[in-house]
Amino acid sequence: MPEPVNRRHFIKTTGTLAAAAGVSSLASASANAKGSNERIRIGFIGPGGRGFGAHVKTLAKMKNNGANIELVAVAEVYSNQRDKVADYIKQQNGNAPAKYVDYRDMLEKEELDAVCIGTPDHWHCKQIIDSLNAGKHVYCEKPMTKYVEEAMQVADVWKKTGKVMQVGVQSSSLPVWKQVNELLKEGKLGKVLQFQTEYFRNSNMGQWRYYALEKEMNPKTIDWKRWLGVEEGLAEDVPFDRAVYRQWRRFWPYGSGMFTDLFVHRTTTMLKGTGLRFPSRVVGAGGIYLEYDGRDVPDVATVVADFDSGVQGLINATMCCQESRIQQTIRGHYGSFVFGNGENFQTFKFIPERPQVTHNSKLKEEDIKVNIPLAKGVHSTDLHFQNWIDAISKNDPSFCNNPPDLGAAAIATVILGARSYREDRVFYFDGKTGSITDGNGSWSKQWEQRSHARKEAAHIPGWTAGNYGSTLDEPDYMKLAGPWINGKPPQNG
Repeated sequence: MPEPVNRRHFIKTTGTLAAAAGVSSLASASANAKGSNERIRIGFIGPGGRGFGAHVKTLAKMKNNGANIELVAVAEVYSNQRDKVADYIKQQNGNAPAKYVDYRDMLEKEELDAVCIGTPDHWHCKQIIDSLNAGKHVYCEKPMTKYVEEAMQVADVWKKTGKVMQVGVQSSSLPVWKQVNELLKEGKLGKVLQFQTEYFRNSNMGQWRYYALEKEMNPKTIDWKRWLGVEEGLAEDVPFDRAVYRQWRRFWPYGSGMFTDLFVHRTTTMLKGTGLRFPSRVVGAGGIYLEYDGRDVPDVATVVADFDSGVQGLINATMCCQESRIQQTIRGHYGSFVFGNGENFQTFKFIPERPQVTHNSKLKEEDIKVNIPLAKGVHSTDLHFQNWIDAISKNDPSFCNNPPDLGAAAIATVILGARSYREDRVFYFDGKTGSITDGNGSWSKQWEQRSHARKEAAHIPGWTAGNYGSTLDEPDYMKLAGPWINGKPPQNG
């Protein structure tokens, strides 16, 4: 598939805990949104698979459970899907939402308070920025953007507009990650050194080809050039193809395969749990080793991200092996947290290092209970949307569990990994300036210099445990170390 039109041109032109405990009504806190008598009016941009199955259906359920919201408009380039979504809202909530082809017409003509974006990745940045600048609160399905530069731009516009924005990584609303972060900052594992995470899958037909193609999908029912974003400079004009439209995650111009559909999930929660944000060095590897079905994106991939805090992140998966996944783990000098797979943890395991290292024979393996586990019948998607509505109610952008600054950090990690794989390059990233440069050897040199200067260990943000688990014992015989000058031994030699 062809690459999108010049990315620089595109960037230039684009200008709750209570719910987790057991929600009897998913709308309890949203009844006072915008004031006691004002409803939050929500429009939907591109409600396809996830946009319909999660965004529309979750909010329609919340509405029926008493949320002070109204689903008022749908913007969708596929006429059959547009009608399907509008009919569902009318059936569930009783109102007939307005229907649009172009989301910009919806933003202009409807009195909206918020929008949900469920379009392919290459549209996210422009639609987010257009919506924020139009004064709307935003929920955007992950990944937040397709490119790192776009993510930084979105975070900047979000800060300037002061609107509420939630990135759709639903597992970031699970309270377990706040609990993990507190334990790590208190030194439960000692010096934090590494996290590993995964999102393995398998399929007999190849990933994302399970999105069925239908005869009704054709140039008469789908505004193809508008879907591509040709006039906006988002993608080149190519012939209509049902597979590209329905299974766009397989092709680089519109998505990034497992990097943005799957890796961004686990990366976001690991960043939230550790308190880390932007990586400083990223490298990616992989290839298409089995799924020779016309796709662009790899079926085996690994991203290695290194952070200034002296922590490494390992993100790994195959799209062809599901029964032998690595376990999600955070490792420290004195122990590790092992979470297993999935996201709905009732407990996670603490595995201590041996007492010869920790000098503490009382440290034992234990199952740590999640303080506020996900209640039966409640999905993390429910929590995530409730959190977004609550943040709008409070008019507090910081209340969201996955705001754009966290979303941008996750994007920088996974997208630079994808670029490294594609371009055979190592990337350095400056989280303060957003600049991306090639590797030059300085990363390893700084750690060597730190070692030679006998400096203290670096730590995750918010660290409060002093030197616990971050120092080494010095054997007496190390006094004999040192260079022999002019044939003479060191001072103690």
